[in-house]
Amino acid sequence: MFSCDHLLGPCASRLAAAGPAFTGTPAFAKMLSSSDFASASWELVVRVDHPNEEEQKDITLRVSGDLHIGGVMLKLVEQINIPRDWSDFALWWEQKHCWLLKTHWTLDKCGVQADAKLLFTPQHKMLRLRLPNMRTVRLWVSFSAVVFKAVGDICRALNIRRSEELSLLKPSGDYFKKKKKKEKNNKDPVIEDILNLEGSPTISGPRVSPGLYSKTMTPTYDPVSGTPASSTMTWFSDSPLAEQNCSILAFSQPPQSPEALADMYQPRSLVDKAKLNAGWLDSSRSLMEQGIQEDEQLLLRFKYYTFFDLNPKYDAVRINQLYEQARWAILLEEIDCTEEEMLIFAALQYHISKLSSSAETQDFTSESEVDEVEAALSNLEVTLEGGKADNTLEDITDIPKLADNLRLFRPKKLILKAFKQYWFVFKDTSIAYFKNKELEQGEPIEKLNLRGCEVVPDVNVAGRRFGIKLLIPVADGMNEVYLRCDHENQYAQWMAACILASKGKTMADSSYQPEVLNILSFLRMKNRNSASQVAPGLENMDMNPECFVSPRCAKKHKSKQLAARILEAHQNVAQMLLVEAKLRFIQAWQSLPEFGLTYYLVRFKGSKKDDILGVSYNRLIRIDAATGIPITTWRFTNMKQWNVNWEIRQVAIEFDQNVSIAFTCLSADCKIVHEYIGGYIFLSTRSKDQNETLDEDLFHKLTGGQE
Repeated sequence: MFSCDHLLGPCASRLAAAGPAFTGTPAFAKMLSSSDFASASWELVVRVDHPNEEEQKDITLRVSGDLHIGGVMLKLVEQINIPRDWSDFALWWEQKHCWLLKTHWTLDKCGVQADAKLLFTPQHKMLRLRLPNMRTVRLWVSFSAVVFKAVGDICRALNIRRSEELSLLKPSGDYFKKKKKKEKNNKDPVIEDILNLEGSPTISGPRVSPGLYSKTMTPTYDPVSGTPASSTMTWFSDSPLAEQNCSILAFSQPPQSPEALADMYQPRSLVDKAKLNAGWLDSSRSLMEQGIQEDEQLLLRFKYYTFFDLNPKYDAVRINQLYEQARWAILLEEIDCTEEEMLIFAALQYHISKLSSSAETQDFTSESEVDEVEAALSNLEVTLEGGKADNTLEDITDIPKLADNLRLFRPKKLILKAFKQYWFVFKDTSIAYFKNKELEQGEPIEKLNLRGCEVVPDVNVAGRRFGIKLLIPVADGMNEVYLRCDHENQYAQWMAACILASKGKTMADSSYQPEVLNILSFLRMKNRNSASQVAPGLENMDMNPECFVSPRCAKKHKSKQLAARILEAHQNVAQMLLVEAKLRFIQAWQSLPEFGLTYYLVRFKGSKKDDILGVSYNRLIRIDAATGIPITTWRFTNMKQWNVNWEIRQVAIEFDQNVSIAFTCLSADCKIVHEYIGGYIFLSTRSKDQNETLDEDLFHKLTGGQE
């Protein structure tokens, strides 16, 4: 405390000289010597979110600049004088749109002055989340933690491992448009089926960082019914799902009616698909900072299409939600597939729906059956890893090669599609072809380097067409080549080799044989049985076939015809167990040409027209917005650096061989695209050796863009 005598100046000396005759203290002296003036304090108005009260109340505090945030909160609680647990409350600064969470910082350090509008509000608020299976859950979520952490807490509450693969998406206005229109015309309001998880462990108890899961703490599921084994049931004691049915999210929802399906938003073009991806939240900022309101509805979705360590033992909920996201992507045509593929997806959906509703799936499974399921699923592991294999064991001195007669076609204008036979040799990551086998030791007609190429299946099993479309990057765009195989086995071997070569791997890689088996398995599912086998099933048909295909596909066929074709395809999957069928569905989804591509409308530097940018787990693709044809592909493995010019909102990327690109994003904020690229690079660093922990700082470093 300092003295104010020096401020009084000559007046003070005159008052002292007045001696004992002057016994009173002047009013102005009282005012100037007050502690308020001495401490340079000021009034701060804080609005308080009172629990159980609708209106917010203003409280005025007298504070000084050297008072820390924790002290402000303590003064508030003392003045409110309501006995309750205030530990979840924190200060939100409205003008700056930020939380004041560093309680040891002073008001001066934070920059808070008398004009600041502060709100004393709970950090955890209710949020409605629509899950991939279209089920809505309502639970407490941290509005002050960055979205990356908040999603980790949400996934822990829902028993979903690998939370880093998911994120929150704010749906565009189109997403609920049709539904709202329907509700307007209906007399009866539509009551949404909401699963309330108000006892979420994200509020009380120690925080668990996303990804910190131990095999000893993770529940083991019955691979048939999806319910947790009794020995691990106690793990659920902290989860809100324990009070209800802990396997409720591991079971598939009943099929939607064709009418409900037709009323859902379906993107019709790549530009429409780009709009769907505009609403991804920034993982490095909190919900409150991004304008999310209490009890608002967001979508919880798998954002990154690289599914690490997908294990039927521990991932019943995760596998089911992944299956549901894939199912809706097919039904709403968010990803394109052929009619033949649509029928395979329909057959698998029908099979999964039957098993899910059957009482038999609720029975406990014996250990021998568990082993049988594990054996049946073992060959799916590499495919479901999302293209990232463990340490590969390659013998450089003896890399396998393929050599056979194939037919080749190069599309040219005004020339009919005619395939010509050549002798092909596949070695390392290249294909060379010769006029015939005898000339193999000489110079090839052409050598195609497949590293970084796009590999697209061109298959019609019923029509005995087994084709491979290769889009090979060259200096001025893409070199388009079609190969045609004679039978399934030849196609599976060459297709698997092409897929691995596009990722820079050879046939010596440990994932080659499983890839061949997976392709053969998918072809067998497409292989139709004779109609005579299906005829008896039609008489006792227990399905509405329009529930299992997209509305556009349903319009092309009569109901009985569609049912017959679905039952025909079902014969090939009828013996599968529930989890196996879901994983097969996911695998078939992964085999589609467009799988894993997230679209954005962009304008490349130097271009006069808009293009579509496709972002995948290992590459970027420039696509013609009008035709949907890929123009150029750039691999992340060739990327040297990428950054953002925040002033003009432009993403710039440098690749090997002096290749550089720059673009502005038109359908979303450039931060979203930047985060996608950094997120995929971050996920590629995951390893089973890391004891399942995540380097969150590295994630923010790669995705933040140093804004």
